[in-house]
Amino acid sequence: MTTQFHPEVTELPSSVDRRRRVKARRRCDEIGGSASVELVLLTPVLLVLLLFVVAGGRIAGTRGQVDAAARDAARAGTIARSVGEARRDALLAAQIRLGAGSAACRTLTVDVDTSAFRPGGQIAATVTCAVDLGDLTLIGIPGTRAVTASAREPVDTFRGTRP
Repeated sequence: MTTQFHPEVTELPSSVDRRRRVKARRRCDEIGGSASVELVLLTPVLLVLLLFVVAGGRIAGTRGQVDAAARDAARAGTIARSVGEARRDALLAAQIRLGAGSAACRTLTVDVDTSAFRPGGQIAATVTCAVDLGDLTLIGIPGTRAVTASAREPVDTFRGTRP
């Protein structure tokens, strides 16, 4: 059977057109709810991923502030004239640096090594900050991550110290 092309006939018979519309409607009905199901399944995954990004940013930002606090503590210790002043000034410098920034430190520990506190010696400061991540969890489970930084500064060779 051969089909002849008739340019004057531009409309399909109504029964063929009706079948096509019914098939198209069935396809739309079959896949119509899948987008909402995908959205419901992907939303928690995207939220958890976003929380990981925020936690990583908070840790990275705090790491930079703790590095600066360790550097400031060691430098403040080298300017002092005695071992006691060096320890006090180093602790104060670290507290000021981390208090001025937005570090979310739950606990702050500053260790100052003054065993080589003499002209030509050095001061070492280690700052440890427990970063609070508890507010990032959706169900309220507390969490912390320790960030530690160390710095060493030389004591000036031509300066006086008190015992």
